[in-house]
Amino acid sequence: MAHYTKIQLCGQLVVRIDGRRVDGELPSRQGRLAFAFLVLRRHRVVTKSVLADALWPVEHPPLVDAALNSLHSKLRKALGTEMLEARGGIRLALPDAWVDVEAASEAIHRAEGAVARRAWPEVWGPARVALHIVRREFMPGESSPWIDDQRHAHQHMELRALECVAESSLELGPSEHESAVRSGRDLVRLAPNRESGYRLLIRALVAEGNDAEALRVYDELRVRLREEFGIAPSSSTQDLYRTLLG
Repeated sequence: MAHYTKIQLCGQLVVRIDGRRVDGELPSRQGRLAFAFLVLRRHRVVTKSVLADALWPVEHPPLVDAALNSLHSKLRKALGTEMLEARGGIRLALPDAWVDVEAASEAIHRAEGAVARRAWPEVWGPARVALHIVRREFMPGESSPWIDDQRHAHQHMELRALECVAESSLELGPSEHESAVRSGRDLVRLAPNRESGYRLLIRALVAEGNDAEALRVYDELRVRLREEFGIAPSSSTQDLYRTLLG
């Protein structure tokens, strides 16, 4: 059986090093947080001061250097001495690892690249991979500024993936129109001020033959923008509306 390294930071924490499950050996909550932080920055050296700020964002413990040294020692024991490099700081050595957050980022770029090329059959799969990953909460139950930043990035990635799914589903034909409608509704629900989601939903509803529902969705957007921002829909959205009326 081939050995591999797999790290899942979204949903349940899963760490397999050369096929061996080691997440249960990570030292305490701080050890898990330190590991996740180092995974996100595995291609560069993390200084002790940066790591300390990530682990204790409000106030460092009195003996912070001793605490970091102890944590580093325990991580080396859990992961293997060759996995942690300590020259001028700390770096996690994972040359051939599969990391879920990296896989999601790579997948959404592939999906958007396929959209740009109008290679519609190549869009759906990578977009779904990104959705599957980012819809699981990053480091559930934890809170820290860097964790919040990562979750915000995942929320944005979810919107990008939904737009890819909706666009490709519209282009792939009637059998995928229902998927386009679902993605459009998700976009409107998650980002109610994002006009691109409304446009995709309107197009999907028209493709299904639900013109009246499409007009209702446009009116919902028009009223929202007027009441909350005092503006009208963009020219692109109004053009779509006029096309629908025509």
